[in-house]
Amino acid sequence: MSDVPGLDLTAFRRWYDTQRPGEIQGELTGSLIAGGKSNLTYEVTDGATAWIVRRPPLGHVQATAHDMGREFTAMSALAATDVPVPRMYARCADPEVLGAEFYVMEKVEGRAYRRAAELDALGADRTAAIAGRLVDVLARLHAVDPAAVGLSEFGRPDGFLERQVRRWGRQLEGSKTREHPDADELHRRLTQRVEQVAADTSAVGIVHGDYRLDNCLVGADDEIHAVVDWEMATLGDTRTDVALMLVYETLGASAAGELVSDVAKAQGWPGNQQQLAAYAAASGSEPGDIDQESMSWHMALAYFKLAVILEGIHYRFLQGQTVGEGFEGIGEGFDLIVAAGLHSLSADDKGN
Repeated sequence: MSDVPGLDLTAFRRWYDTQRPGEIQGELTGSLIAGGKSNLTYEVTDGATAWIVRRPPLGHVQATAHDMGREFTAMSALAATDVPVPRMYARCADPEVLGAEFYVMEKVEGRAYRRAAELDALGADRTAAIAGRLVDVLARLHAVDPAAVGLSEFGRPDGFLERQVRRWGRQLEGSKTREHPDADELHRRLTQRVEQVAADTSAVGIVHGDYRLDNCLVGADDEIHAVVDWEMATLGDTRTDVALMLVYETLGASAAGELVSDVAKAQGWPGNQQQLAAYAAASGSEPGDIDQESMSWHMALAYFKLAVILEGIHYRFLQGQTVGEGFEGIGEGFDLIVAAGLHSLSADDKGN
């Protein structure tokens, strides 16, 4: 067995054999799945069967980040719903096995579309259909009753937005590679308005926390076969999911497309207003609850969150603690993303 960074296959097999005896039949090989810049995702196979293993990144890991138990719990609970998730096989809470907690899940056949060129090969009609299904699945997730699937204690909706603003401010302080006065200003203005925005508690449900097309596996039938990467899932304001999805798409259609997925540049991909209207229709939202004006503060928070995530990845890269390729320019978009967040808040100020 040939190990890959962060995955000792001998140790993994010894542990997995105690969880699901006899399932592994042959010698194991493993490979890092490209694209992940947060948690590490591996495909492990014995030549006949394949498994997916998820563990936190190597090195610098902040408290509350990269929660393996949270991912495992969320997907296990959603297995009986119409939200597509992989089957969960086993979770290891003992960091002595691989150096960190991890879990094992089903390998779902599907493609995580990240680039516009990949969708352009499908044509505008299929691309539009996939974009529509992305919104439909998000609305289905937000319609799930947390208590009905055993997730009533999965998070604390009360004070959710206030905690989000504080949390991402702390995350930035914990992984700064330099001073960021504009980011500090964005955080200050988010804090200034959060109490007013949080007064609307109508949109409460299960929040994915990082919802976008390349966190979904799309099958050859153009259906979404699985939503993955649930490390930031919780109970809270579901508009944060909608806002982050739109922020990814907005950035993807801009000069920052190389830093994030640029699928929004593909022929047939709907614009923000169309996506908002589709979500409002699918979720049964009241008119005005989900529109560009009402979402501007939420989008500003999403920009801030994404900037902080990129800064954390950049920090680990500078410390030599990332695994894989494509990290060299990850810090370059920070200022651009923060500026977009400030612009979104300026639009919000004009509407209030």
